[in-house]
Amino acid sequence: MSQVRLTIDGKEVEAEMGEALVDVIRRNGTYVPTLCYPGKEQGCLGTCRVCTCKVNGNFAASCTLPVSDGMVVEADTKEGKNIRKAIVEMLFTEGKHNCPSCEKSGRCDLQGVGYEVDMMVSRFPYRFPVTEIDDQSEKIWLERDRCIFCQRCVNLVKDEETGKKIFNISNRGGKSRIEIDVELANRMSEEQALEAMELCPVGCILRKKVGFNHPIGQRKYEVKSIRERALEDAQATAEPSVS
Repeated sequence: MSQVRLTIDGKEVEAEMGEALVDVIRRNGTYVPTLCYPGKEQGCLGTCRVCTCKVNGNFAASCTLPVSDGMVVEADTKEGKNIRKAIVEMLFTEGKHNCPSCEKSGRCDLQGVGYEVDMMVSRFPYRFPVTEIDDQSEKIWLERDRCIFCQRCVNLVKDEETGKKIFNISNRGGKSRIEIDVELANRMSEEQALEAMELCPVGCILRKKVGFNHPIGQRKYEVKSIRERALEDAQATAEPSVS
């Protein structure tokens, strides 16, 4: 693959053409949060916008942009940080996120990102939406209070036999919500159900008989912050340079 040169916060860097901009920014030491972006292997979704940076003078979600030669990026700026913080605050106000009682506290990406953007309380009024739990499946259930509509589950969790989507979207606009195809969900293996629960960046997808009786796992962000993990992952998955 060919190399391109771009400027990130005044520093000229090299990257492989076509790499996601957010990965390049992180690899060069600047933390930009993500919630819908599961990593380069799965591709971008561009639904949460918390990775917003200024690119060539315009704000854009950096997970959706492949790097190109001559690109000028402003990521570590006061204006960009405030925009990302505002988006995170809106995500908190659009749901009902009671972190102390949530099964995924300490492993929740939204919670971890909230700490990293220095959110104390949202500047926006809380909506306190009325939602319904979906517990029709034998193996998993949806705690819709916590859903941030990142759509990771819709795009990445599929029936292993048919390739059909297990999760889908109903309605439109503010009434949109994630639904489960119960028949397909009941066919999920134990491993796939646990993977879906881990894939969800919040505590919306829960494995039945696991969510309350047993901890989902170690509280990984108490051992290493979401910022540290993101920057380390960016270094570990970097493409080897081409001479």
